[in-house]
Amino acid sequence: MPDNETAPGGAGVRHLTVDADSSGQRLDNYLVRELKGVPRTRLYRALRKGEVRVNKGRVRADYRLVAGDRVRIPPLRQSAPSGPAAVPPYWAEQLSRRIVHESDGLLVINKPAGLAVHGGSGLHFGLIECLRQMRPDDRYLELVHRLDRDTSGLILVARRPAVLRELHRLLRDAAMDKRYLALVAGNWPRHRGVVDAPLEKNVLQSGERLARVARAGRHSVTEFTVLERLRGATLLEARPITGRTHQIRVHAQHAGFPLLGDAKYGSERSVALCRQVGLKRLFLHASSLAFVLPNEGRLALRAALDMELESVLDMLRKRLE
Repeated sequence: MPDNETAPGGAGVRHLTVDADSSGQRLDNYLVRELKGVPRTRLYRALRKGEVRVNKGRVRADYRLVAGDRVRIPPLRQSAPSGPAAVPPYWAEQLSRRIVHESDGLLVINKPAGLAVHGGSGLHFGLIECLRQMRPDDRYLELVHRLDRDTSGLILVARRPAVLRELHRLLRDAAMDKRYLALVAGNWPRHRGVVDAPLEKNVLQSGERLARVARAGRHSVTEFTVLERLRGATLLEARPITGRTHQIRVHAQHAGFPLLGDAKYGSERSVALCRQVGLKRLFLHASSLAFVLPNEGRLALRAALDMELESVLDMLRKRLE
């Protein structure tokens, strides 16, 4: 429960008591939520100067809050609130039909291709902004992980802080089984089951993210399984053991078999095949997720391929006849 500090000169200072849902959350992330519009640089400066305190003492930004902690929050200037961009009816309709699972703590969406997971870098809205406007009674909606804008499939959205922390723990501990369907150019060799190649991420001035295999990069492993051989292409199941930026796409390219529809990491062969079958998007789909969540037990979730991708497979199958 918040209350105002009454000490002289303390006008506008608030004391908040951490509730059970926020227990375990990092202090800096808690402040971002409570002080919407305040730049992170200002929040970190307030922490360094001791303007923010927990139980009357100085703490670091990575301090994990405990239920019952008293957080002193100073009056920091916030940006004038601006109305969120209206969700286009098309995306609202799409998302309302793509809910795969819903419970008190979790929302699972079969994200359509073409929708970013959040706004920024010139985008006025993304999936999370759409959901927050569509579901105004949901007090808490936070992305658990990300999918590239052009990737479709399952994405997790937490409805409670405790669920978000547990899902992040599962991801850190590799206790969540994530699988993707990917169509690559060429005849992927059946013996090539694992690509183990370190990845290095670069961010261009435009904000665009790119990754490449580099000796100094971070340890990255993807398992690939051949599902179906088609004329000029192979349908794979990809299981990322680590979770790096564009990992599946770059590992497939590194193996010599780029994903169809990949504008960043494609090849002349993959571009030519896309033209032949009329594919205008990335063929990468987050098809299944499996994990154990307290109060819900084991969840095994699946999302079928979009019709656009199924039609490409059908066209390639007919070429074999």
